[in-house]
Amino acid sequence: MSGIRVRFAPSPTGPLHIGGARSALFNWLFARNNNGVFLVRIEDTDLERSSRASEENILNSLKWLGMDWDEGIEVGGENGPYRQTERLGIYHSCIKTLLDSGNAYYCYCSEEELAAEREDLMSRGELPRYLGKCRNLTAEDRCRYESEGRKPVLRFRVPVGQVITVNDQVRGNVSFECEGIGDFVILKSDQIPTYNFAVVVDDHYMKISHVIRAEEHLSNTPRQILLYQALGWEVPQFAHISLILGQDRSKMSKRHGATSIEQYISLGYLPEALVNFLALLGWSPGGEEEIFTLDLLKKQFSLDRVAKNPAVFNMEKLNWLNGYYIRNADIDRITELAVPFLKSAGYLVGDVSQEQFSWLKKLMSVVRDYISCLSEVPLYADLFFKEKIIYDEAAWDILRQEQAPVVLSCLRDKISSMEKDDITEGAIKKTLKAITKELGLGGKLVYVPIRIALTGKTHGPELYQVIPLFGREVTLARLDDSLKA
Repeated sequence: MSGIRVRFAPSPTGPLHIGGARSALFNWLFARNNNGVFLVRIEDTDLERSSRASEENILNSLKWLGMDWDEGIEVGGENGPYRQTERLGIYHSCIKTLLDSGNAYYCYCSEEELAAEREDLMSRGELPRYLGKCRNLTAEDRCRYESEGRKPVLRFRVPVGQVITVNDQVRGNVSFECEGIGDFVILKSDQIPTYNFAVVVDDHYMKISHVIRAEEHLSNTPRQILLYQALGWEVPQFAHISLILGQDRSKMSKRHGATSIEQYISLGYLPEALVNFLALLGWSPGGEEEIFTLDLLKKQFSLDRVAKNPAVFNMEKLNWLNGYYIRNADIDRITELAVPFLKSAGYLVGDVSQEQFSWLKKLMSVVRDYISCLSEVPLYADLFFKEKIIYDEAAWDILRQEQAPVVLSCLRDKISSMEKDDITEGAIKKTLKAITKELGLGGKLVYVPIRIALTGKTHGPELYQVIPLFGREVTLARLDDSLKA
């Protein structure tokens, strides 16, 4: 087998999970780092749960994250089809090979019989596995079972007394005794292949050189190696990456937060932040740097720096990264991305005019310093969209302080004497400093009443940023309202 060829093969039974996205990313980075091929195919043999809607969601999520693929679904290639349900003829051809060589046999055991066998093994402290009741059926046995209406599955005949060693690129050598595996099903009674069989056939015919996937698949690997050997095929390299755990070190689940890429999109996370975060879940760059673009990741990624230990999903770190990328992104892009959140909050209606967009850019240049995701924009932008401020009792207490009316009147006089276009950040900075000097007051006695009067809050963006966003008329109106206290 020549050249690096890797794949991502999701089951379209729901949106792209955060763990699946990381597996896809590691495969993509490995391919790009080695000038290899990244292939995407669809494992849709779960007929009841698979859907084209889920497939579309997964593919769109990959594209949103910035991953492209060289071969596979939507792209095409010489090794298709790229949906398993369209490859049944290929699987059945390989099934015939296994039957003819004696490496597979029909099993007529009922679900009740299998359940009883599992229960008996577990009661004796043994691993549940199939013990081979149908391993050596005669033709007469088969006829009898079929006359009873039993529909068989096809099982792989696991060799006796062998040890299968997986030379894992992340975990080193991991060995499995065949006695603990049991003859496993490769074709269900409805003639649909099982995962372990179909994935081997697909990987072989699609010339996959490296299988990079989650640690939970490690136990499947000895079965797959046995199938490769029985079919006389070259075994690919395997690399099993660690599980993603929540902060409580249990398996990542909904109780730890959003688990799908579409949820992070809807919350206003940026793809570059999520990619950066996912790359650091189980991979170490070998230094202290934490900010990685896709281009930088492609240059530095390697399997030898993928950790064996589980990766902990740290929401605080993701929020920090996302905040960093929001603050450093192009302001036009961030503003466009913020518009749907402002519309959802009811602050914007209909199409945004060029004049509105210019103002929104100024708003976002202020607000983005305080947010970790774009869904938080309305929380910080609300004060710029309210017609009037409703002051609570604590706010009124501040506005009734002895110096407050003097401060607010002084600011009102200065703002009213300024032209609309003169109200800039620089001009407001000078104005606020002038008020503290003229009145001989400390900054807190000046700034807090002004902030309360204009926003109703004690904390928020700098006043020299807020006042230019309000503009002359809104600022004067709010000062007038507060002076009525």
